Amino acid sequence: MQKIIIKNLSIEYGDAKALRDINLEIGNNEIVALIGPSGCGKSSLLRCINRMNDEIKNSKISGKIYLDGIDVYSMDCKKLRQKVGMVFQKPNPFAMSIFDNLAFGPRVQGITNKRELDEIVETALRKAALFDEVKDRLNKNALELSGGQQQRLCIARSIAIRPEVLLLDEPTSALDPISTLKIEELLGELKKEYTILMVTHHMHQARRISDRVAFFLNGELIEVAESKQIFSNPKDERTAGYVNGKFG
Repeated sequence: MQKIIIKNLSIEYGDAKALRDINLEIGNNEIVALIGPSGCGKSSLLRCINRMNDEIKNSKISGKIYLDGIDVYSMDCKKLRQKVGMVFQKPNPFAMSIFDNLAFGPRVQGITNKRELDEIVETALRKAALFDEVKDRLNKNALELSGGQQQRLCIARSIAIRPEVLLLDEPTSALDPISTLKIEELLGELKKEYTILMVTHHMHQARRISDRVAFFLNGELIEVAESKQIFSNPKDERTAGYVNGKFG
């Protein structure tokens, strides 16, 4: 079953065309890696799925994006973002306690019961493989965490709102190799419960963790296939050139 269906999606920022006629389907509980040179439209696609482009002046979007068969542009934006969490390139914890970072979203949703919030926070931290590292300092400022811990906290914060889809925009680009490995291991576990789209510039990472890979170039979706095929026998010579490091 397809979780997300994108049909004939195009995006313009003023006179600049970021994406052209994109068609892509993403299934339940799979990780799809979005690869391609900088500026080819990968992050723009993520921003469209959770409607962050609504906040960008002079942006024009055509085509359709369906989540569970419902057009996301017909949905209440707040409800959409409860279903679709997003984690950015650089960790962006709020300047508040670890606990309050995790409880922020549920509180916005109207949850105020302390016992329920405790359970949500612990569950999210456990799913993000962070609970054992921070359980004795939940009242400490989240900015005191290491970079890798902050990024896992941001993933946990997204999980705390109980989404169905996670959008990750280069979530490990600012992290050291050990922290990167922890995030990759975490994503392998999270895909049992979530559909995950991740932008990455690391080809080895895309090969390691994704079920399928979508290659973008100059705003076009050139090829999408199982990861093994993309890296061993791509159909398009442009895909082969990119994954083999000939450009990009």
